[in-house]
Amino acid sequence: GSSWTWLVKKADGSLDIVNTSNAGTPITDDGVTPLITVDLWEHAYYIDYRNARPKYLEGFWNLVNWDFANENFAK
Repeated sequence: GSSWTWLVKKADGSLDIVNTSNAGTPITDDGVTPLITVDLWEHAYYIDYRNARPKYLEGFWNLVNWDFANENFAK
């Protein structure tokens, strides 16, 4: 389907997973800092992975910039 999944830091310092659809985004939400996001729309993976979304996600984890996410988490 048409969705994005986000790992966000909430104002109290805890982490949350947020799913949005279409053009929804937590970027404009007060007290939320996006740390990582993954595009789960089929257009993001279909050419390379066809219907194998799990394979796409395996590759995604190898590309995450953990230093960047950690830096933003520490702010």
